[in-house]
Amino acid sequence: MAKKSRIKSMPFLVKGFSGKKFLSGELPVRGAKNFALKAQAASILFGGDVVLRNMPLIEDVFKMNDLLSSLGVAVDRIGNRSFRFKSPRNLETNLNTDAAKLFRASIVLTGPILAREGRVSFSHPGGCVIGKRPIDVFLDAFQKMGAKARSFKKSYLLEADKLHGADIFLKLPSVTATETLMMTAVLVKGVTILRNCACEPEIVSLAEFLNSFGADIKGAGTHTIVVKGGRLLKNGFFKIPPDRIEAGSFAVVAALCGKNLRIKNCDPSQMMAVLRALEDAGVNIEFDKDALLIKTPRVLKPVDIKTREYPGFATDLQAPFSVLLTQAAGRSLLFETVFENRLGYLSDLNRMGANILVCDPHRAVINGPTKLRGRDMESPDLRAGLAFLTAAMVAEGDSVINNIYNIDRGYEKVEERLNAVGAEIKRI
Repeated sequence: MAKKSRIKSMPFLVKGFSGKKFLSGELPVRGAKNFALKAQAASILFGGDVVLRNMPLIEDVFKMNDLLSSLGVAVDRIGNRSFRFKSPRNLETNLNTDAAKLFRASIVLTGPILAREGRVSFSHPGGCVIGKRPIDVFLDAFQKMGAKARSFKKSYLLEADKLHGADIFLKLPSVTATETLMMTAVLVKGVTILRNCACEPEIVSLAEFLNSFGADIKGAGTHTIVVKGGRLLKNGFFKIPPDRIEAGSFAVVAALCGKNLRIKNCDPSQMMAVLRALEDAGVNIEFDKDALLIKTPRVLKPVDIKTREYPGFATDLQAPFSVLLTQAAGRSLLFETVFENRLGYLSDLNRMGANILVCDPHRAVINGPTKLRGRDMESPDLRAGLAFLTAAMVAEGDSVINNIYNIDRGYEKVEERLNAVGAEIKRI
């Protein structure tokens, strides 16, 4: 049974300051959620202990720990942000349905379990409701590696006497599929070639992590990855890199209501698309190796945004950036190309006073600037939840944001960090 939330996900009460005050100081970025979850799953590939440092203390990390524990992996917290993982000789092969259906990243466990045990059963993975995300790309690849797949009403079963290396073309450059198959191939004898791979920095970090303990992975960060596999990895420790999506979200917050607000513990080189868009909007940014100093302009300029795979504008930054566009002086076009139905949150921004015309499930026209007013909202997903928090700070009057479990899934105690630089946010 999945454990209850470790975080008290009560509603946020946000006091808006509508340009009457500014955030200032230093805003720290935590470890990367989208890498941490895959590194946790990769602990199954090791023959000894794995220690992960700089882990973000978020709900998705805790849920992944729950899943690993249900499989027989010993998970111990050994420091403020460090966890030790030790896999048993034999893993449980049935993924816990209650935990798995809560978040999408549970799918990455399927390949490593299948490679180690020759069998895995799982339900369709859950997560944010931001459009249909089918898993046929995973099933097709596992079958090319020698597995037999069966689907039932609410679950799937994969079995294989012995997996083998294969030449696999991904019909979509899926980040999660690239990572899952790369991890699976580490334990599969022979050479696996993955083509049309995603190129996100988290994939490069995962390959560096696995290679540092004995894997043989080449090409991560390009569209073709080659893995020579066949043995368990050695024990060791690894530091989780900073979260580029959180850093980009904070950069948007700073551009809207910051006064010399410094975003620290980040890698600006991994977020150039959003930083360039902010500069096009008139935002002044001073770059450091691991920090950004952002100054709010007197007038924000309109910017057209089109999301795409890395190194393009990240879909996960689309929602926070839309809040900034409501305050830009002119007309901006927002074009979401990655997910269906990711613009549903815009109706809530309109109810706050924004002037947004949703043209279709992928495109919207945002006219600004408009004065936003505080109101009650329901966080529909992780990134839109952060967008609502941003809009509430910009607005006039108080806002209440419900269902903030979605925010806690990916942002560690975000209200405490924002309050430390001048925001007024309470859990009520």
